[in-house]
Amino acid sequence: VQLQASGGGLVQAGGSLRLSCPASDRTSSVFPMAWFRQAPGNEREFVSSITWSGSRINYADSVKGRFTISRDNTKSTLYLQMNSLKPEDTAVYYCAAVRGTYSYISGRYDYWGQGTLVTVSS
Repeated sequence: VQLQASGGGLVQAGGSLRLSCPASDRTSSVFPMAWFRQAPGNEREFVSSITWSGSRINYADSVKGRFTISRDNTKSTLYLQMNSLKPEDTAVYYCAAVRGTYSYISGRYDYWGQGTLVTVSS
């Protein structure tokens, strides 16, 4: 499975962006998926995750109420709608899929996109 994140860019604080992550094949449609991010000098951190059906969704406290994760399994695509962006949201955002159990832990994910840079100016 190959993932390719896109949709990043430069936005002012308070603005919005929508990230997309299409998968190369439909097998990922049954995998839990997630978004992680990594800011310069920081470790990669969990942002949000979703089960294959969308029945379970989790968010990091730092993005709760501002970000919305979703997926369209007919298109094998994962999304992240980011609203009310803050300068501290600046990071490279990665999408990921896991063959196994739903998880918040990046080390358990099997497939990763190449990352898309989000820069939020103050």
